[in-house]
Amino acid sequence: MKRLIVIMLLFCASITTAQEASITNINIEGLKRTDEGFLRRLIKVKPASMYDSIKIATDVEKLNRLPGIAKATSKLEKDASGNYQLTYEIVEAFTIIPGVRIATDNNDEFSYRLSAFEFNLFGKNQLIGGFYQNDEFNSYGFFWEAPYLFTNKFGFGVNYQNNVNQEPVFFPEQELNYRFDSKAFEVLFTYEFNFYHNAQIGAIISKEEYSFLPEQSEGDLPADKPANLSADRITFRGEYEYNDIDIDYQYVSGFRTLLDVRLVSGDESEAFLDSFFIGRNDFEYFQRVGEKGNWANRLRVAYASNNDNPFAPFTLDNQLNIRGVGNTVDRGTAALTLNTEYRHTFIEKGWFVLQGNAFIDAGTWRNPGQDISQLFDGTSTRLYPGLGVRFIHKRIFNAVFRLDYGFGVGDDATQGLVFGIGQYF
Repeated sequence: MKRLIVIMLLFCASITTAQEASITNINIEGLKRTDEGFLRRLIKVKPASMYDSIKIATDVEKLNRLPGIAKATSKLEKDASGNYQLTYEIVEAFTIIPGVRIATDNNDEFSYRLSAFEFNLFGKNQLIGGFYQNDEFNSYGFFWEAPYLFTNKFGFGVNYQNNVNQEPVFFPEQELNYRFDSKAFEVLFTYEFNFYHNAQIGAIISKEEYSFLPEQSEGDLPADKPANLSADRITFRGEYEYNDIDIDYQYVSGFRTLLDVRLVSGDESEAFLDSFFIGRNDFEYFQRVGEKGNWANRLRVAYASNNDNPFAPFTLDNQLNIRGVGNTVDRGTAALTLNTEYRHTFIEKGWFVLQGNAFIDAGTWRNPGQDISQLFDGTSTRLYPGLGVRFIHKRIFNAVFRLDYGFGVGDDATQGLVFGIGQYF
């Protein structure tokens, strides 16, 4: 009996000791460009806090989500007093990223986009950069975002974009081409509620102009169609994200949902540029398959209230939703798209990864003026299976060079090559 009592007392003492074990010191190793004070402000575990394995794991996941970090791990060492020395070991990512995108425009002529972004400005994982684009016309934009500018939860961003391009507008009886000129300035605030939930609110002040392009359209402008449209707009935007994603270099697992809602004011005197509402939600699910496989899925649901407007907000396009379909093929006021693909690592040597993928992209649209039932009756459904390859630099942020080829299924379906930087989703 005495032996049993002694064993129980020792067991209880060991539990108490484990529960009272604290983190006496926190080290962060491997930093070159990232500001150590910035990381210490972000992590939840603090010196002299009680040992909590869940908090440590959460910190590691949070660090792995930062653009400036390619890989973060933790190491625990117990000292003579029974407490812990905690070390976060960091492999930094190279974050000054140039970008080049080359394609054919709507007139089968050469177009390109040049960009440069720094994702770890001042070592605080701020974004700054801009782009220049020539796609029939010249466009440019500048961006600055600091998600942890004020506190470890509260941030700020601004951007300005002057986009000028040729927009095919799909009226029921014909397609007409317009020059679309949009000058937009946006201010946004970001807030991180906790590790999983964050939000953005912002306002965009813009001026939009449409001008008919007779040289790019088949036939003359019908009398009932506008030659010129313009409107000063204010858009109020809200975004909510639930993020439970675990990143291990090229491998991703977990679930993420992103909701984007916008209230767009318009000019009620312009028949096609009145006020409307836009809502879009992306559901993403990723799962590791064995040692080298990754299954990735995205379901996008989108709706706009301006159903009687041929200048519809959602575009069917290679780079946005369905690979192989072409450049600005159609427009809609509601959409359902599903992208699913299997990614497999064939070669992994140090910093370099060669990855292949097989995908299926599918979607359906509601054309302007149609009922919501068009999403389900098959008249606007697109199905594109395909194959692709990825060249990945593990220690450069978002350095995924992708090449995909989509094959259309059905009558009059197209097929084509799609190049880009970053995973498709």
